[in-house]
Amino acid sequence: MAIQVTATAIPDVKIIEPKVFGDARGYFYESFNAREFAEQVAPGVEFVQDNHSRSGRGVLRGLHYQIEHAQGKLVRVVEGEVFDIAVDIRKSSPTFGKWVGVTLSQDDHRQLWVPPGFAHGFVVVSESAQFLYKTTDFWSQAHERSIVWNDPDIGIDWPIDGEPLVAAKDAAGKRLAEAEVFA
Repeated sequence: MAIQVTATAIPDVKIIEPKVFGDARGYFYESFNAREFAEQVAPGVEFVQDNHSRSGRGVLRGLHYQIEHAQGKLVRVVEGEVFDIAVDIRKSSPTFGKWVGVTLSQDDHRQLWVPPGFAHGFVVVSESAQFLYKTTDFWSQAHERSIVWNDPDIGIDWPIDGEPLVAAKDAAGKRLAEAEVFA
């Protein structure tokens, strides 16, 4: 197999580590293989959109989700390093309101599978980072929601000093207790 899959403390969120082939010329790896993804991570998932962002140190994006047209996300970093977060916002889940955080970097080539029903965000911990992700549904501005990054009820331990740089819509995010969530 070309990937190793590890469940996180929230079993539906998975770390995917590709087999990297390297030599004096550099390295090669499959960043996505639909057959292996279906067999080892999430059967029946179809990706419809790829997104790419670049951010500087201390930029925090999230915690985002779409209340309708929910998106599963397969995320990775191709330059720099981020601390990536998934928060379970499925009211019926035994891990509702819990979060997991994983460091993703250009050096480890790891990816994180964040299924639908989760809020997602990350903070850049290197000088800059390029962040790529595939989604299982298209972006829908009308259904986009944000949970505030520092909600004390969630208690994410972000690896930052001081206040991060966030978008106005993220600063205005709701606390989980007030947010629209999934059944």
